[in-house]
Amino acid sequence: MADAALRLRDLFGQLLGVPLPVRIRAWDGSEAGPPDAPALVVRNRRAVRRLLWKPGELGLARAWVAGDLDIEGDLYTALGLISGLVWERGEDARTLFEALRDPEVRAAVRRLIVLAGPPLPPAPPREEVRRPRRHLHTKSSDKRAISHHYDVGNDFYEIVLGPSMVYSCAYWPAPDSTLETAQYDKLDLISRKLGLKPGMRLLDVGCGWGSMAIHAAREYGVSVVGVTLSQEQAAYARKRVAGEGLTDRIEIRVQDYRDVEDGPYDAISSIGMAEHVGADRYLEYAEDLFRLLKPGGRLLNHQIGRRPQRDESSYHVDEFIDAYVFPDGELAPVGTTVTQLERAGFEVRDVESIREHYGLTLRRWVANLEGDWDRAMRLTSPGRARVWRLYMAACALAFERNRIGVNQVLAVRAPESGASGLPLRARTWN
Repeated sequence: MADAALRLRDLFGQLLGVPLPVRIRAWDGSEAGPPDAPALVVRNRRAVRRLLWKPGELGLARAWVAGDLDIEGDLYTALGLISGLVWERGEDARTLFEALRDPEVRAAVRRLIVLAGPPLPPAPPREEVRRPRRHLHTKSSDKRAISHHYDVGNDFYEIVLGPSMVYSCAYWPAPDSTLETAQYDKLDLISRKLGLKPGMRLLDVGCGWGSMAIHAAREYGVSVVGVTLSQEQAAYARKRVAGEGLTDRIEIRVQDYRDVEDGPYDAISSIGMAEHVGADRYLEYAEDLFRLLKPGGRLLNHQIGRRPQRDESSYHVDEFIDAYVFPDGELAPVGTTVTQLERAGFEVRDVESIREHYGLTLRRWVANLEGDWDRAMRLTSPGRARVWRLYMAACALAFERNRIGVNQVLAVRAPESGASGLPLRARTWN
């Protein structure tokens, strides 16, 4: 009798303390659960072993990346239902230790072990970063982390990001605008906030594939130095710069921002880069950028932020993101970011939240990836493509549900006179 799905539904329900909100389809063809809900497809017993050896988010992620688990139906609906069990159970959720005090739960675990088959732990997928979980943020460790994420292949990123090749939150004039229009508007908003004018020098920290540098040089006539730790990004950016005829105004370097010594600059943009800095290094980051700005110069820091916790010492990096997406990435509340910038000497003049814009951006990236799925798998690996699809879809929901946000912080290195050089009325950027 094919009944693996029914057994999994009942056993997981016992372990979690609540009924599963999704349908289960098991390796033996059986199904159980709400008939109208998306299906969690358990392709083999190995998926169950992964969850037994690593309960929670990382076990689910390993099974997903390896192709042992899949979702049939709307991905966002499924993730929204599952997130309540995995990511959003809160401080009152039963710990595994507490749950195992219950004889019925212990019995359910034993039955699950029998159902899972041979007890040896499956090896993690090859896409998982294998290293000690230490967030040192040395120059060498940061370079390895950046390479893991960005040196996936420029052709792959062309699929996901589209022609704009901008890997940060767009700025949408309307939800039905094109991604390219929204990314142009974001780059232009940053340029206006920085007050860019012909003849100025801009430092673009974490310059990616060169989009901000090209926009600033082409539209505002500035000279730009862009720095990245990714060899592939730099090569791609230099090719784009040459194609635009801007080699006399843009220099792309493979360089750590901590090694930049040719300041002062009139303005600095840091777009989606500060998430890689780390809490222990953030003040150093802010001080380095302060040092590189001339008095009166502006910094635009565009950064993802998390919600603050009552006990900040309990914050831990998301296991899936750390193991598969952004090794050593850390998020901070926007208030912490503002405090550190001001401790470094900056005057923070404006903070703009564009949280909803990131949900729209991520959904477009997911659609781009799904629209060229077979080619994306060939360019990287099936596991890597699955990583990107899951993380972008899950992040879209996180932004939409206000679990994380994204903020543009405009700061000034005010001169001794105190004159900021900004307009009297906020957000009339010029």
